[in-house]
Amino acid sequence: MTEVNSQPPMAWRYCGNQVKRWREQAGTTREELCNETGYHYEYVKSMENGRRKPTLRLLQIADEMCDAHGLLLSAQDYLKPEPFPARSQEYMQAEAEAIAIHSYEPLLIPGLLQTEEYARALISESCPPLDDETVEERVNARLRRQEALRARPSVVFGFVVYEAALRTWVGDRAAMKRQLQHLLAAGELRNTSVQMLPMGRCPGLALNGSLALLETPDHEHYAYIEGQETSALYADPAKVSSLTQLHGMIRMQALSAEESAEFIRKLAEEL
Repeated sequence: MTEVNSQPPMAWRYCGNQVKRWREQAGTTREELCNETGYHYEYVKSMENGRRKPTLRLLQIADEMCDAHGLLLSAQDYLKPEPFPARSQEYMQAEAEAIAIHSYEPLLIPGLLQTEEYARALISESCPPLDDETVEERVNARLRRQEALRARPSVVFGFVVYEAALRTWVGDRAAMKRQLQHLLAAGELRNTSVQMLPMGRCPGLALNGSLALLETPDHEHYAYIEGQETSALYADPAKVSSLTQLHGMIRMQALSAEESAEFIRKLAEEL
């Protein structure tokens, strides 16, 4: 299981430390750096100690004041927000290489099937709030993931979505209608199936949470589950088998792809 790291990102700490080292080597005081950047002393201190992300302005001015010849400024490429939360990164790497992906989502439209406005609404409402740069990076990363549906036609994608996810608005009415229409379009791809699990069917299983099953090019099998604060990527055959059986039971209760498309179409027309 991957746990969220409560420490500031290593890139922040390393970059801040480099600013401090270059500044001291150049004989520049922190007060002088503060005066040039217009930042308060404690703000610069926090960036040098890695508690805050060094800003582009700090890097630009420190690079010039310390004659770093672009070495400090180049750190900005490593300070971009992570495209995925730390607890999801291992799964995303496995997903990018998988030859078959089957998932079940009880409450949300699957990430690979979300419109940009749906994804943005979800990510923007994170708690604690994310800064604008992180929101933008994660929205763009989610959209890049979706390119696999068309760019990798030999990969099989199977989605089962609980009815509650289709009826729960994310964004306004118009945005949700576009999201449902997007689902219909995705379901028409040759390598993709979208099935809807009606409310009331196998409630004991349907409400247990999301899960995803992956098969690698070497025909290894993984299972992934995710909650609000934790996630786990399993390779143990017994655990993968158990979750595969769970997914199979849910899928057996779902409508067919054709029935699901008709159901989603009617929901969209009602909006």
